[in-house]
Amino acid sequence: QLVESGGGLVQPGGSLRLSCAASGFTLEYYAIGWFRQAPGKEREGLSCISSGGGTTNYADSVKGRFTISRDNAKNTVYLQMNSLKPEDTAVYYCAAVFRLCVWSTNDYDYWGQGTQVTVSS
Repeated sequence: QLVESGGGLVQPGGSLRLSCAASGFTLEYYAIGWFRQAPGKEREGLSCISSGGGTTNYADSVKGRFTISRDNAKNTVYLQMNSLKPEDTAVYYCAAVFRLCVWSTNDYDYWGQGTQVTVSS
């Protein structure tokens, strides 16, 4: 099971840090992806970090603003989000896939329930 936390309401230009914690299995062997879904839109891949943390990928929409990291000792992956914009408003999900990053949602084995991020003044 994956559990996201850290969402909330933030003003444009603000920051949030999302956490993705695992229970019942060890994240160490899994790549973790962050996705988001806004109302009426498809789920969008944002970022991914490999199981060892040596490889990170970002979508163009968040590159330079979001940073993914992991602490395997805490069984947790983070998404630091800076310079947030109203168009970043969505439900954010983390997901786990064995070892290597992929972008297709169909390839992920575990999903969290999502956390709402709202960027508004």
